[in-house]
Amino acid sequence: MNAIPGAYDWLTTGANWQGERGIWRRLLEHLHLSGVSLLVSGAIALPLALWLGHLGRGGTLAVNLANVGRAVPTLAVLVLLTLTPLGAYGDLPTLIALVLFAVPPLLTQTYTGVRGVDRSVVEAARGMGMSGWQLFARVELPLAYPVVAGAVRSAAVQVVATATLAAMAGEGGLGRIITAGFSLQDTAQVVAGAFLVAVLALLVEGVLVLAGRLGDPMRGRPRTAR
Repeated sequence: MNAIPGAYDWLTTGANWQGERGIWRRLLEHLHLSGVSLLVSGAIALPLALWLGHLGRGGTLAVNLANVGRAVPTLAVLVLLTLTPLGAYGDLPTLIALVLFAVPPLLTQTYTGVRGVDRSVVEAARGMGMSGWQLFARVELPLAYPVVAGAVRSAAVQVVATATLAAMAGEGGLGRIITAGFSLQDTAQVVAGAFLVAVLALLVEGVLVLAGRLGDPMRGRPRTAR
């Protein structure tokens, strides 16, 4: 129990927020790792999943391959990449490991969301003479949007939490606060670092929930329209 008051004291000490090893610097490093890896994984997984979901072909194979990738521990991938020549390129191994971690859930959930659109609605849109692009943009994507937004939000929170593993490879981020606490046998610092990661993950989720509601193409329409 003494760790909690100790963590509070550690967090409220101004010196711990300043300098190369301060909280602000570690926070920026963590946001950089998480943001870049999420953008890259989204650029890979979302277009592919949306396309396969629209076509309705090849998605099962892609989802199964993605699920196989999810079984590989991120820490193991990070360690192996660090031991390769890629380890000489700064945080590149960490970014690759996080991208490999984020792609499978994004791909799987987005594909499921598009394929989960009511087929009767899709067929009715086709009967109205909509082209393939119109069908996707006006029917499938708006109806699948909640699932796609949820996939992005879930992946973002998982990436923020998993980015703490970057410290195991000697990279930056809030994980360095936790590993430094272990090295110093300072339980209060470990708890403080874990608290910061948890708060950041919650803030990211809150921001994405708000952004998702603002960007919903069905916003303002009756629930029965969806």
